[in-house]
Amino acid sequence: MIGVIDYGMGNLFSVQKALERLEVPFFVSESIEELENAAGLILPGVGAFPDAMKKLTETDLVPFIERKAAEGVPLLGICLGMQLLFSRSEEHGEHEGLGLLEGEVVRFSGKTENNETYKVPHIGWNKLVFHKRENELLSGLDENFAYFVHSFYVQTDEDAVMAYSDYFDVKVPAIVGRANVYGMQFHPEKSSRLGMQLLSNFTKLAGQGEKI
Repeated sequence: MIGVIDYGMGNLFSVQKALERLEVPFFVSESIEELENAAGLILPGVGAFPDAMKKLTETDLVPFIERKAAEGVPLLGICLGMQLLFSRSEEHGEHEGLGLLEGEVVRFSGKTENNETYKVPHIGWNKLVFHKRENELLSGLDENFAYFVHSFYVQTDEDAVMAYSDYFDVKVPAIVGRANVYGMQFHPEKSSRLGMQLLSNFTKLAGQGEKI
């Protein structure tokens, strides 16, 4: 079964509805004992990075997530959940993340190099440009627009980026991954057929469900 980690800061309802539509077995829990046997883990998230890390630390989920990732269990971070996978964030000061992927979470400046101002947060549909099409997570995709809601983005090395999205002069890592650890900056559960395909592919990587 797919275990959705409930630490009090996740977009749980929309993720649950998406998994129900896929008809894959899943459960939502804050219990490490229950999550222990999940074939794959989803770490959703909305809100501020330091608050999320505080909750994960207080509930002893940090060492659990680190251990399961090291064991090779497929892990997917969504939106803030993706950002938490990285080393650190500058949101409300300097804060350490899970460190499963190397990189830093930074805020959109709101101004291009040519001094053009743009809206922060980035809200709405944006086009994805894909790399690493050979990865199973990206198989069968016939659409390339996803729904974003975020004020911060990840700066990481290109090797970890599976897809990016241009927001003015910023190349935003939209899908990241290394080994069994994946992240999506956008909301796949709100991204129509593209998002459902990606979620379906992830559950397949965890040995659950079938690709749509």
